[in-house]
Amino acid sequence: MTHQKDRSSQPRIGRRHFLGGAAALGALPVLASGLLMPRDARGQEAKRGGHLKLGLKGGATSDALDPATYSASVLFVIGRLWGDTLIESDPKTGAPLPSLATSWTPSTDASIWTFKIRNDVRFHDGSKMTVADIVATLKRHADKNSQSGALGLMASIASIEEKAGDLVLTLSEGNADLPLLLTDYHLIIQPKGGVENPAAAVGTGPYILKSFEPGVRATFEKNPKDWRSDRGFVDSVEILVINDNTARVAALASGQVHFVNSIDPKTVPMLQRAPTVSIIRNAGKGFYCFLMHCDTAPFDNSDLRLALKYAIDRQSILDKVLAGYGTIGNDYPVNSNYPLAPTDIEQRPYDPDKAAFYFKKSGLDRPILLRTSDAAFPGAVDAAILFQQSARKSGITIDVKREPEDGYWTNVWNKQPFCASFWGGRPTQDSRYSTSYLSTAEWNDTHFKQPDFDKLVLQARSELDEAKRRVFYRQLALMVRDDGGLILPVFNDNIMASSKTLKGYVDDIGNDMSNGYVATRVWLDA
Repeated sequence: MTHQKDRSSQPRIGRRHFLGGAAALGALPVLASGLLMPRDARGQEAKRGGHLKLGLKGGATSDALDPATYSASVLFVIGRLWGDTLIESDPKTGAPLPSLATSWTPSTDASIWTFKIRNDVRFHDGSKMTVADIVATLKRHADKNSQSGALGLMASIASIEEKAGDLVLTLSEGNADLPLLLTDYHLIIQPKGGVENPAAAVGTGPYILKSFEPGVRATFEKNPKDWRSDRGFVDSVEILVINDNTARVAALASGQVHFVNSIDPKTVPMLQRAPTVSIIRNAGKGFYCFLMHCDTAPFDNSDLRLALKYAIDRQSILDKVLAGYGTIGNDYPVNSNYPLAPTDIEQRPYDPDKAAFYFKKSGLDRPILLRTSDAAFPGAVDAAILFQQSARKSGITIDVKREPEDGYWTNVWNKQPFCASFWGGRPTQDSRYSTSYLSTAEWNDTHFKQPDFDKLVLQARSELDEAKRRVFYRQLALMVRDDGGLILPVFNDNIMASSKTLKGYVDDIGNDMSNGYVATRVWLDA
């Protein structure tokens, strides 16, 4: 699993095929236990036992354990350790798989969904998980005052209720993608919905949280009453927050940790020479970007936004920051790893003359402040300086301010009007747009708010004809590309590294670090 894979040839489950198949069967079957049982390249069975140590970038002293607020890598992995969602996604195809929900049945128009729920699962505190817990959890994230990262995804759910022991979700419009939306990592099922103590980190996951020092360390022990047999091979897990790139690589090379994320492409050649280290690389849906707030001066000027989009040299960033480990972006947040992705939108070039034209048209005659930090993505500071240099050829002055890594995601991202950022993938185009581009989305980090866009998202969501839906998604991409505040120079490959004693890593199309499940899927062959 150390090479890039071409996802475009992998089979997809189409909207009509999914609806028809589910309706014909009446429900989706429970998968056989062990379907995802990992093996190494030689087919070696997983070994149990040992203490797994992860050195991860993406933690801060402001981190909190309420899953509604989770962002960045460390909390992403922490949530996968102690909690479960109703549904998971297939690592290879992205199709929905049973988890706490064993099966689901849509109405013919996909507006009402009935979920069968496991009745043999207990929370870490010993209480039995019930449908009432699930109802309360989903209602908490759907509350407009929740500030949940999943709020945009939940907006179309009109009612959440228990009927005859089943979970029934009624939507304001049909959505064949609903099961995949419920894989969102914020939607961890908690006792009584986590309403009274959302940061208790009590769930149904394969590991029990033992200690948590925000921005420093988290430790876990195996859940002895875990309901599954194909997860959680090690006895205990320790996450060390190591935001410094050099320190993280040194910790792996010296054997202090077994796995690290967010490898700077510049260090890959050095690590490839280390006899005890394996490089893990896969293409995905994530991207490195710069964000402008469309409702904040001077970025409320569409001509200025266009000027900056033409003023960035994408190829230079791909070559010099990512060392070629990625693909060129086009200022909309979808690539070929998403079903029904646009394929014929003209690539926006680096064009200093056009940038100069739109900058003059904008009427702005002063420098522009860009905030950045390597907390945003590996090489974000270098990328900002390259942006500064390429914009200078258009007569645009960008002042680059390097912000502290600790607290970047709480103090800068989604607060400052022009900054560097990173987004991981989402299960579907609908969830991608609903999470961060709907006017009502809590994480609308470009403050892109257009009623026509919101309406089109809803049309695409409820459209059952794939050809028509593809047209809608092309229109959405163009609206974000041409009028939004997203500057997306590159989609990044995910580059991680591990000790050669770590086995069973599962390449997952959903996101890096095996879609956050790395600690629950691997084992140690010490």
